[in-house]
Amino acid sequence: MLKRILLADSGTGHTEEMLEYLLDLPSLQRATLSLLHVVPPQASAQGMTEKWEDGAKVLAGALQRLKLDPQRVTTILRQGEPKDTVLQVADELDADLIVMGSRGLKRLESILENSVSQYVFQLTSRPMLLVKDDIYVKKLKRLMVAVDKSKAASYCLELALFLVREISGGQLFLTYVDKALDPSEGVQTHVRGDAAPELKAAIARAKQFGIEPSCLVTGGQAGPTICQLAGDKNVDLLILGSPDRRPTVAKSLPDLDRLLGGSLSDYVRVHANCPVLLGRTSV
Repeated sequence: MLKRILLADSGTGHTEEMLEYLLDLPSLQRATLSLLHVVPPQASAQGMTEKWEDGAKVLAGALQRLKLDPQRVTTILRQGEPKDTVLQVADELDADLIVMGSRGLKRLESILENSVSQYVFQLTSRPMLLVKDDIYVKKLKRLMVAVDKSKAASYCLELALFLVREISGGQLFLTYVDKALDPSEGVQTHVRGDAAPELKAAIARAKQFGIEPSCLVTGGQAGPTICQLAGDKNVDLLILGSPDRRPTVAKSLPDLDRLLGGSLSDYVRVHANCPVLLGRTSV
């Protein structure tokens, strides 16, 4: 399901650690990996040469630290605008997953600070794993999926099952935020008879893989609730669907509503205290 992984490596943050844990998963043992470092345009030839040499060192260091099989990995050093280059390379490789670091900038800051990760997420149709610079990355054992009616959420469920099914001692949490429930009633761990059909379908699908999921059902605002539950359960990876509702003519333009913080995925990628895998499919 994830055969081609692209790591956009800036040489900072925890993306390499996250990648190392990903590649430990049995389901990803055969995945091919591309390491990309982008050198921004410089004002002088000397500056360009220095940045080019620094970029080569970043890639060489990543190969050494990750102890990667040369037959499984390709290193790519490109010159250009980082956010556009990541998108271009992901399309060239037909990547199944883009892994990037994130400063976790909020709302308008993403625009003002020219956030590369946020820009890439806005314009790519590919799953994207964001690793904030200020979080602690752990070996993947406890995965959480947010369940809803969207096609993207269904894809994320399949992705979570693909990842967790062969993890020894792995645990899958299915989180469902029901607007009809009073959040003061707390979190329910048993599915009621009138529970949403998509939650029941997710449970049945997990059991087909031999996985007994833990259900977390509650009311409240989806973004804060999902982030809180992920923290309470000490989740190692949060997987969330993010449908792209833009018309075809606007696919090449950032969605300003999302950049300004109007989407669930935008809230979660800022506030979650664990790596977030955002899956996007057309609806």
